[in-house]
Amino acid sequence: MSDTIRPPERLYLDFDSFFASAEQHFNPVLRGKPVCVVALDSAHTGCIAVSREAKALGVKNNMPAREARLIIPDMTFVVARPDVYVRLHKRILAVIENVVPIQHVRSIDEVVCALLPSEGRQGLALATQIKTALQDAFSPVLTCSIGLGPTELLAKVAAERHKPNGTLLLDPSMLPSALNDLKLAKLPGIGAGMVARLEAAGIADFNALWALAPKQARALWGNVEGERFIQELHGCHAVRDQTRKQMFGHSRVLPRDWRSPDKVEDCARQLLAGAARRLRRTDLRASKLTLALRSQRLRSTSAKSAEAQRWTWEGQFQPSRDDRSFGRALSKGLAHARANMPFVPHAVSVVLHGLNAEAYLTGDLFDTVSEKSDRTRWENVSDVMDNLRARFGGKALSLGTHEDVPGGYVGGKIAFGRIPEAEDFENPTGADGDTHFATF
Repeated sequence: MSDTIRPPERLYLDFDSFFASAEQHFNPVLRGKPVCVVALDSAHTGCIAVSREAKALGVKNNMPAREARLIIPDMTFVVARPDVYVRLHKRILAVIENVVPIQHVRSIDEVVCALLPSEGRQGLALATQIKTALQDAFSPVLTCSIGLGPTELLAKVAAERHKPNGTLLLDPSMLPSALNDLKLAKLPGIGAGMVARLEAAGIADFNALWALAPKQARALWGNVEGERFIQELHGCHAVRDQTRKQMFGHSRVLPRDWRSPDKVEDCARQLLAGAARRLRRTDLRASKLTLALRSQRLRSTSAKSAEAQRWTWEGQFQPSRDDRSFGRALSKGLAHARANMPFVPHAVSVVLHGLNAEAYLTGDLFDTVSEKSDRTRWENVSDVMDNLRARFGGKALSLGTHEDVPGGYVGGKIAFGRIPEAEDFENPTGADGDTHFATF
């Protein structure tokens, strides 16, 4: 390592096409073939992950399955199995930990490790050691890209720079020339809105972004995150306060036969049940519920069109953790939806927020003894129901009807930054090798 390059302090590991690679790992017949992982066994669904073979032929994530089939007629479609991917994720973490301690798990397929100076000096060799350990434990198709840098931001950019199966060290001494071709939208944390704001200020490429002073960046971002971003980009760690949980929520894109009012309401109640169970595993209570419904994917950029395609409702209540309090709030929102929603919903989400820790709650002057007693009683009922579900399965009992939503995994979907726990899965799919091939 050159004397001008200081030892990297962060190693960022990002798995390549993780869901698709996982299915190829579990089912050797899929290796070397184009594979698309879909949410539903339906030609009307979308590709949530595609293998490197499919990407090479032009198929992209989030592409409609029918469009992907036109590009690759012999594409293999498999239905996602989140519980299986979570089990694999945990085994992967154990292998990595045998080589170097993990500092943070950023998502199901991304981790960051803090390196000691001695580890940093051997950073590239350490990356090779991790890849070898993973290949020995699993299979050659389960590859990852590894980035090394003085900060997590630069390490993540390095990991994304050479996919798949790449390894790259980025140091501020290499910048900005090493990234002068990188589009701003490819930088972590810079979305379309931020790109537009930067371009309006004359910041159209990486070189111009690199030249920004921290205070300028703070003004452009509108908060301290801009200053922190520039600090990390230049190789200085930015101190951040520990984040606090803000909400518990779930969403679901509805298949065509689940867009009637009754089906929408059933799905919303199941989403709420999953969010409520997650909340009860903490010491938090929620005082707000938001119900959001959306029509088909928005294609217009006009504010008027965007507003016409979304409908939201928010209800407030006493800080609670029981199913009855949440169910009452949701019922009000669903009644408003039936009366006022101007479109057929294609997606539904339910979010519990307004969170407060038990220790910081104060009593409400207008909360009657009877209401408090009812909430306590329903909290006990909710806890008993959670325990029974944990012992006998998610369908052991429910409040009201419980019809299976196509695609399953209501409340157990893997989202960016959130890895479901075992308790979130109502119907585990079984063995790793039981690949669910789509029938369309």
